Amino acid sequence: MYVVKSPLSDADLKTVAQALQGALVDLVDLALAAKQIHWNVVGQRFRTVHLQLDEVVDTVRAHSDTVAERASALGVSPDGRAATVAADSGIGPVPGGWVKDSDAVAALVDALGAVITRMRERVTVTAEPDPVSQDILIGITADLEKHHWMFQAENA
Repeated sequence: MYVVKSPLSDADLKTVAQALQGALVDLVDLALAAKQIHWNVVGQRFRTVHLQLDEVVDTVRAHSDTVAERASALGVSPDGRAATVAADSGIGPVPGGWVKDSDAVAALVDALGAVITRMRERVTVTAEPDPVSQDILIGITADLEKHHWMFQAENA
């Protein structure tokens, strides 16, 4: 059921809806992964990594809201439920228990890298059907790549 009528054709809407839903799932999971590690990081760089993880969480939570609202504006119901996120996320499992600071950084580098790869694919597929959604995805990707760079530099 569509409550909001999209200006996009059905075919374009399907492509864009899949891209936005995938982005939403990855962003929600990235926030959860970063928060899990944030609560459990230990080591000499505890404070720095702990605070840096919160920066990622703040960024991705804001972007997840933007993505969900874009989907809604196009008449697509966003799905950020735990079961959907668990089934569809592109992020691998994060370590449980206490996580040494260098391992925490490595886990975030991997998680961000996985999401960035999928975001870049979404940027490509939304170029023609919906440049507005593509622009949102480009901005998200740029922010994620900045965090990715900073975490890589942390363990250099």
